[in-house]
Amino acid sequence: MSTENEGTPVPPAPSAPPPAPVDAPAASAHQGHPAPGAAPDPGHAAPPASAQNADQGYGSGPQGPVGGTGWGPHGTHGGQDPTPSPSAPDASWPPPPPPSTPSYGDGGAGHGAGGWGSSYQQPAPKNGGGRGRMLAAVLVAALVAGGAGGGLGYTLAKENDSNGSTTVSASTSGGNVKRDPGTVAAVAGKALPSTVTIEAESSSGEGGTGTGFVFDTQGHIVTNNHVVADAVDSGKVTATFPNGKKYDAEVVGHAQGYDVAVIKLDNAPSDLKPLPLGNSDEVAVGDSTIAIGAPFGLSNTVTTGIISAKNRPVASSDGTGSQASYMSALQTDASINPGNSGGPLLDAQGNVIGINSAIQSTSNGGFGTGQAGSIGLGFAIPINQAKYVAQELIKTGKPVYAKIGASVSLEDTTGGAKITEQGAGGSEPVDPGGPADKAGLQPGDVIIKLDDRVIDSGPTLIGEIWTHKPGDEVTVTYERDGKERTTELTLGSRVGDS
Repeated sequence: MSTENEGTPVPPAPSAPPPAPVDAPAASAHQGHPAPGAAPDPGHAAPPASAQNADQGYGSGPQGPVGGTGWGPHGTHGGQDPTPSPSAPDASWPPPPPPSTPSYGDGGAGHGAGGWGSSYQQPAPKNGGGRGRMLAAVLVAALVAGGAGGGLGYTLAKENDSNGSTTVSASTSGGNVKRDPGTVAAVAGKALPSTVTIEAESSSGEGGTGTGFVFDTQGHIVTNNHVVADAVDSGKVTATFPNGKKYDAEVVGHAQGYDVAVIKLDNAPSDLKPLPLGNSDEVAVGDSTIAIGAPFGLSNTVTTGIISAKNRPVASSDGTGSQASYMSALQTDASINPGNSGGPLLDAQGNVIGINSAIQSTSNGGFGTGQAGSIGLGFAIPINQAKYVAQELIKTGKPVYAKIGASVSLEDTTGGAKITEQGAGGSEPVDPGGPADKAGLQPGDVIIKLDDRVIDSGPTLIGEIWTHKPGDEVTVTYERDGKERTTELTLGSRVGDS
C-alpha cells in the first residue's frame, strides 16, 4: 500500500456556502401549480468540491534494500493513497501515479459548476386569479390571528405567573457543564492545548500546512517528515497553538524512511504540557480513536472513529523524488484529511497511540480536480515506533534503522519478499558478514514471515523490520527450492537516510 504527502498551501475556506440555485418552487398535486401557502423549495446547497492531496506518492522500483548499503530505485508518490492490500511499486522512478493510493497533504478544493457562489432566484409571482387573492387573504388572517393569539398568551402568562412557568431552565450550561473523563469532549479539551498547526516553507516559498504535538517540556514537537520536508534546507517553520500564540521553530532531525520529524520551538514557553504516550502494541481493533489536526487548514479540528485494522503495510513519500517511507500502520476510520498529517491519534483516555500520516483516497476526489478527502481509511505510525525515532532524532539529529542486510524485490507480488540476484547500485544482494549472511539467507530466497507476521511483499518486510530496533532477534521464515525453512537473525543498524 502506498501513500503520498502534503506540500501545497491551503486556500482560506469560506465561512459558509451560499445557497445553491433551485429549479422551481414546490409543486402541488395539480398541474404543477404551487400549493396554497407553500413556500418555494430553497433547494440544497451544493457540496464543497472534493480536494485531492498534493504530495507525491509511493516508492517503487524493481528492487530495494532492506537495510542494505544503499537504497534501491524508488518511485515518486503519485498524489493518491495506497490500496488496502499492499502493492509494490513499478520499475520506473518516478512511476506514474497509481490509480488509488493513500495520500496526505494540503491543497485547495476545486469548485463544481453551479455550486458555490450561485445565487437563489425567487420564482416570479403568478398573475391575477381569485386563488392568489384568497391565498393572500389567508396569509393576512394568519398573521392577525397570530398577533391576537400572542397578545392573549402574554396576558394569560402574566396573570398566571404565580402558578409557575411552563418552561424549564437547565441547572448548568456552556462552560459550567462537567465533562466526565473519557468523553470525547474531555479528551479533546485536555489534548488541544498541546497540539500545534505547523506551516513549513522552503527558501523558494513553497510549502504547506500540517500538525504536530508537544513531545517534551523543552519545546520539541513531533510531526511527519513530509510536513516539514520543504523547510529542511534553509526553509522556515512556524508552530501555532490553539490560543493563537505562534512560534518560529527549527527542524532538529528528520527521518524520511520512518516519515517522522522533530522540530523545536524558539523561545519555548515554560508551561508546555507534553501529551502522554500510550502503548500502540496493546491497541485492539475496535478501540475508540480521536484525531486532532488541521484538515485543509482548519486548525484544531477534532474527529473520532475506531481502530479498524493493525499492522497495515503502507508506503509513502515526501514528494521530493527521494526514497520512500514505510510503516506497519494503525488503520482508523476517524476522518483524516490533508493537513491532519503529523497530528496525534489518541485513545479514549487521551494517550497518543499514533501519528496520523496517510489516507486512502479515490482517484480524483469526486467533484472536479483537486485533493481528495477522507473516505474513512486513515493510517497512523504506531507511537511505539515514532517515540524511538523521535528520541534518536533529538539525541543525534539522525535516524537509526534496523536492517537485515539484504536487497529485496519491490515488484507487485503477494508471494513474499524475494531477495534479489543483484543488490542496489551493483552491490552484493546479501551484505557479506551482515545479518542475513550470518543467518544463512541467499539470493533467490523468499521471506514469507518475520516472527509471526506474514510477509507478502518487499515493502511489507521493510515496514515490519522498521518496527524493530537494531539488535532485536527475529525469526525469519523463508522458502528455498520450494521448501519452507526458518532461521534466527539479529538485526543490524544503519544510521541516516542515505
